[in-house]
Amino acid sequence: MKKTDNNLTSFADHLTNQYGEYGTAEREKYEEEFEAFKLGVMIQELRKEQGLTQQQLAEKCGTTKNYISRIENNASDIRLSTLMRIISQGLGGHLRLSVS
Repeated sequence: MKKTDNNLTSFADHLTNQYGEYGTAEREKYEEEFEAFKLGVMIQELRKEQGLTQQQLAEKCGTTKNYISRIENNASDIRLSTLMRIISQGLGGHLRLSVS
C-alpha cells in the first residue's frame, strides 16, 4: 500500500485493502453495488431537479412510487427496459451506455 507525503492512504489503495484487487469476487461485488448506488443517486437528483415527487415520476413512466424509492435507495435491481423508460418518459432524457 502506497503512502503519500502526508502518510495518508489513497482511496484506491484503501479499496484494494478493504475489498481486494480488481477481479476478485469481493471487489467485483463492491464495484457492482457502487454502480447501483450511483444510478440511484443520479435518478434521485434528476427527479428533484425537475421538481418531481417519486409518485409523479412513477406515474410518468408507468411504475410505482415504491419501485422508484427502492431504486433511489439502492434496494432494487433495475431492468434495462425500466431504466430506459424512467430516463426517457419519466425524466425526458436519453440513456447512453458505455463499456470500459
